[in-house]
Amino acid sequence: MSHRPLPGRRSVLRGSLAASAALTLPVGLGAAPAFARSGRPAADWGVQTGDVTADSGLVWVRADRPARMIVETAATESFRNPRRWHGPLLGAGTDFTGTTRLHGLPSGEQIHYRVLLADPDDPRRTGEPVTGTFRTVSRRRRDGVRFLWSGDLAGQGWGINPDLGGYRIYDAMARLDPDFFLCSGDTVYADGPISATQALPDGGTWRNVTTEEKAKVAETLAEYRGNFRYNLLDRNLRRFNAQVPSIVQWDDHEVRNNWYPGEMIASTDTRYTEKSIDVLAARARRAFSEYFPLSTLRPGAKEGRVHRVLHQGPLLDVFVLDMRTYRNANSADDQTADPQGILGREQLEWLKRELARSRAVWKVLAADMPLGLVVPDATENKPNFEAVAQGDPGAPLGRELQIAELLRFIKHRRITGTLWLTADVHHTSAQHYQPSRAAFTDFEPFWEFVSGPLNAGAFPASALDGTFGPERVFVKAPTASNVSPAGGYQFFGEVDIDGDSGELTVRLREQDGTVLFTKTLQPGRVGQ
Repeated sequence: MSHRPLPGRRSVLRGSLAASAALTLPVGLGAAPAFARSGRPAADWGVQTGDVTADSGLVWVRADRPARMIVETAATESFRNPRRWHGPLLGAGTDFTGTTRLHGLPSGEQIHYRVLLADPDDPRRTGEPVTGTFRTVSRRRRDGVRFLWSGDLAGQGWGINPDLGGYRIYDAMARLDPDFFLCSGDTVYADGPISATQALPDGGTWRNVTTEEKAKVAETLAEYRGNFRYNLLDRNLRRFNAQVPSIVQWDDHEVRNNWYPGEMIASTDTRYTEKSIDVLAARARRAFSEYFPLSTLRPGAKEGRVHRVLHQGPLLDVFVLDMRTYRNANSADDQTADPQGILGREQLEWLKRELARSRAVWKVLAADMPLGLVVPDATENKPNFEAVAQGDPGAPLGRELQIAELLRFIKHRRITGTLWLTADVHHTSAQHYQPSRAAFTDFEPFWEFVSGPLNAGAFPASALDGTFGPERVFVKAPTASNVSPAGGYQFFGEVDIDGDSGELTVRLREQDGTVLFTKTLQPGRVGQ
């Protein structure tokens, strides 16, 4: 494909970037960084960028004490004639995290950056800089687009295992040199404590890095913050963050399994002293906003949202959905009228408007839950459902009504190039949706691709619901439940859009990068 050349990036990864990633091992896991200056702020948790556009991006860092964030950018890793950006004062109010917005950047170029943390009382006293790099979105179609997606990190008690080298999947993803990584939710498992060991089926023992905040379910703001810090103990993830910008969404485990607004935790669940999901969700949302660079959700902002559209040049728009914040209660999902659904009316109307406005060749709907896969709500004794489908293959009911409305809108507005990407179900698969197989027929055929987990328990394939006519073209999943990452079944997906032909190729990959399934779609067509 005609993906643009990347001068200098490989040397960055071999040189300053790799060195800084190795040096910023959090002190809780070993010695202090070799070049740390005594008494000066340090960025032990690495750096990351997010929501990068053709001329802007957000840079994130966390300090170990109060500090002023400073970012310098340059065209090369030598940092000659750097441009300086003065960021916020990092303090306890945001758990010493902060983001700085870079703007006026050149389109389609490699940006080298370094973050310095300065003593608030003496700007001359700065810690060792931490470096990173990212590419801005190209406005040139011929440059193409390549990105990855997956979700579900540190679930079911399977955390950072030093015996396996930690989250190794991030190294395999980094080798593909994507333009960005779409993290499809369950970025942490705030409801999943991590113990020092877990027994494996073969009689072996899984070992975890542990922290105080991960010893119980998260309830306090400090505990939610600790869940996000936990993943950053992994050097593979920190190195990946410093190389690849992210587009992040959330799902349930950032708060609690299968949560919905207004829910009250049963008195029998003694793990929780706080029973209001709305209280827990507010704390989790704050921590989520502090630990990821999201353009629409900033720490301390009175208004903010996870759903947004990221324009990735003439070939691609990414529509990031929030299928958690505005949903109705989990139920049997068989009601014949459901105006709220899984998106909420306001978000649905926003999505319609943005899809109709899009002029991109491809329109990725980044969903944190699948459409046609049945996901039961196992926390209830009743036959409730967690996602869209409920297993009834007939006419749309419950949350399916809202999806039917959206699919009908896409068809009648003649919006081409839509495909759905998701995670959540802890296996990988490809589903093709076809009206001729469906109970509801007023839509054009489309594809849904599922990936994940990144590092969590793997589970058998979910049942399909026939309402929208899905056919499972490919699946890889274990036959047993909660297979550890040591047993395999860890996945990520790749999307590669060719700049010349406009063809979009999806590859479903295993943890080491091995390709399991490939599908190429043609631009401007319906009924693929």
